[in-house]
Amino acid sequence: MNKANIITISGALGSGKSTVMKLLAADLGYDTYSTGAAQRKIALKYGVTTLQLNHMADSNPAIDQEIDGVFRDLKNSGKNYIVDSRMAFYFLPDSFKVKLNVAVNEAARRVFNDKTRTSEVKFETLEDAKSALIARRASEVARFMGTYGVNIDDEKNFDLVVDTTNKTPKQICSHIINAFKKSKYYHHEHIKS
Repeated sequence: MNKANIITISGALGSGKSTVMKLLAADLGYDTYSTGAAQRKIALKYGVTTLQLNHMADSNPAIDQEIDGVFRDLKNSGKNYIVDSRMAFYFLPDSFKVKLNVAVNEAARRVFNDKTRTSEVKFETLEDAKSALIARRASEVARFMGTYGVNIDDEKNFDLVVDTTNKTPKQICSHIINAFKKSKYYHHEHIKS
């Protein structure tokens, strides 16, 4: 059986994970999975924002288990995947692990102007968006360190780190694909899903 190709995309809110995941999937012909999308659905189910869901997860491990339990299935599916998730690098160690960084002011601008985030708080100002992003990231970093003993901001956990602040999504994807195809995680014989 051919080994699956899996690229995991991690990074803070507003770094471009969802956009990059979609472009990579289209370019490579891979399936996708997004814990952000799963988290937004769970937030809607509970009638809370994603930041509130993060705070709920601080004291309710069942929320993270609901989100993270899918990785076993992805790993064993035999399909090629692009996975958008802050913890996928940890749960899928045989993946090409990418971390997207972005300046917080640019992340806030992106989130503030993104009208597709239906389960997010509608921010009154750019400063409000920036404060919420900083609070959410601090909550995630602390929670994942406490739950799994993993620092999601430690760049040593990744095969490639890309600053997306001043790059187009196409430039980012091209950079990722070039690095991926040179990596030990690229299995040429299993190119398509």
